[in-house]
Amino acid sequence: MKIRNSLKSLLGRHRDNRLVRRKGRVYIINKTQKRFKARQG
Repeated sequence: MKIRNSLKSLLGRHRDNRLVRRKGRVYIINKTQKRFKARQG
């Protein structure tokens, strides 16, 4: 999982990427390609 300040660039890497907010943190998750995971901050 990547930890980045800005997730906007990572969101465009795959068409199945989703931006999700959980417990005050922002995540990118991808159900089909598990390697595209990221957390902000």
